[in-house]
Amino acid sequence: MKNKKLATIVAVGLMAALCFVGNYMQIKIPNGVLITRIHFGNSMCLLAGLLFGPLVGGLASGIGAGLYDLLDPVYIISSPFTFLSKFAMGYVCGYLSKREKRLKNETAYIAISGVIGQVVYIVLYVLRTYVVQRLAYGSAIETALTASATNLLTSTVNAVIAVAVSVPLYFALQKPLKATYFRDLLELRDTRERKWYINLAIAAGFVAVCAIAVWVYIANKA
Repeated sequence: MKNKKLATIVAVGLMAALCFVGNYMQIKIPNGVLITRIHFGNSMCLLAGLLFGPLVGGLASGIGAGLYDLLDPVYIISSPFTFLSKFAMGYVCGYLSKREKRLKNETAYIAISGVIGQVVYIVLYVLRTYVVQRLAYGSAIETALTASATNLLTSTVNAVIAVAVSVPLYFALQKPLKATYFRDLLELRDTRERKWYINLAIAAGFVAVCAIAVWVYIANKA
């Protein structure tokens, strides 16, 4: 690849656009407290990570979903957290899918990468829902748990859709895309071996940044 940086920027822009558009393919579900959604945005977030790895997957997911929130008055205040949580999903999925040490069954490995990426996002999203309900809205524990449970249910549905859509698309697109400018990005493999405490420190730092984003959201709601 003559210009890897340019290819990376183009890939981020392309996949961010798909993540953005995927969010408009939706069904909004009021749960009595918040509005939650079933949509195809997460499918594109996972696809970005599976195809292009953690950097492109994380940035494309965060930018695409964050931009959607910025343009919707209902979600505009939560856009910083959306960027972070979607970034985490795309990054984790991409990081796992590009590891050198993989399962022999590639389909299972790709699917597991997508599932783990979704689990990371769901945990962050549900925790954020509960904290915001309790601290920003002053809801009772039962109300906060109800809202969190509803969002957990719809997030799980979104996760199933995302994995079911992104995995077949990954296998359908990877071969034709290897004949394009993106070939080196698609074939990139991470051979680095990080110590467990480095990964733990990175995860702790990311959670701290997410906590700050939630605090900002609560401060603006108060």
